[in-house]
Amino acid sequence: MDENKRMLEGVVISDSMDKTIVVKVERVTRHPRLEKVMHTFKKFKVHDETNLAKVGDKVEFYETRPISKTKYMRLNRVLAAN
Repeated sequence: MDENKRMLEGVVISDSMDKTIVVKVERVTRHPRLEKVMHTFKKFKVHDETNLAKVGDKVEFYETRPISKTKYMRLNRVLAAN
């Protein structure tokens, strides 16, 4: 793994595909004008070569070359199993 790749953490919300998991990443930001705390979510398709992660697990993954049309992340490790 390269040092300057983007590392993210999130929760697995789907593992029904073969060698692919869908991970939801939550970001907490403050609205620039209203100053309210906002929770924003983004879903990533992550390549899981060994089908290790299951729904509800907290995982760490990183950016890589495109693997398919929508998949450009690889699983690094499972942080907390559910």
